[in-house]
Amino acid sequence: MLTANYDRLGLRPGDSILDLGCGFGRHAFEAARRGANVVALDAGRDEVEGVAATFAAMVQAGELATGQLHTAAVQGDALHLPFPDGVFDRVICSEVLEHIHDDLAAMGELARVLRPGGTMAITVPRYGPEVINWALSDAYHNVPGGHIRIYRRSVLMSRLSSVGLRVTGHHYAHGLHSPYWWLKCLVGTTNESNRLVQLYHRLLVWDIMKAPRVTRRAEWILSPLIGKSIIVYLSKPEAP
Repeated sequence: MLTANYDRLGLRPGDSILDLGCGFGRHAFEAARRGANVVALDAGRDEVEGVAATFAAMVQAGELATGQLHTAAVQGDALHLPFPDGVFDRVICSEVLEHIHDDLAAMGELARVLRPGGTMAITVPRYGPEVINWALSDAYHNVPGGHIRIYRRSVLMSRLSSVGLRVTGHHYAHGLHSPYWWLKCLVGTTNESNRLVQLYHRLLVWDIMKAPRVTRRAEWILSPLIGKSIIVYLSKPEAP
């Protein structure tokens, strides 16, 4: 389940892309399938090892052509990226900045490693649905490594612009997921035995695995209204 739209990002075969905060690799794997050279970076060792193992399995299964693209999984710090300036054509950072205390420094690092003329997609939880989650449950965000801020769209765009990036557009995603998390916050974020939570989870899995028309239509209607994530697209201006 992707949050960013790679067509809007402008990803093309042969592009080099950084997936910062890759988690277990959903965006990195799709970029590789599209023929990009992918570097997936995360602070967690388990996540990095899992992504590297999946890349290897994809090659063995014939999903990725060896010799035609390069993939790597790297453990690293978003505030001190281990890459030269301007080395990536595309950058994606999905659901990461809300966890980082010095988010402006992280944004500066993302801008630094993006080449002039390159593009970026940043996703964070959307203000309205996130405020409801925080109001319903302290346990939703008040955990080690949890969310430490809620972004208004204007603030997010202003901070990204301040590090030399140009906002080119935005949209919202995961309209079906906001009610699920409101329900989780009501009954307890770790309460997996609740019948309503179980039924809603089955609905989400059905949507992800089968993409039936009814849930895709609901997602299309709900995302602009209550989508859980906002996705901001940016470019780095060419040098004068």
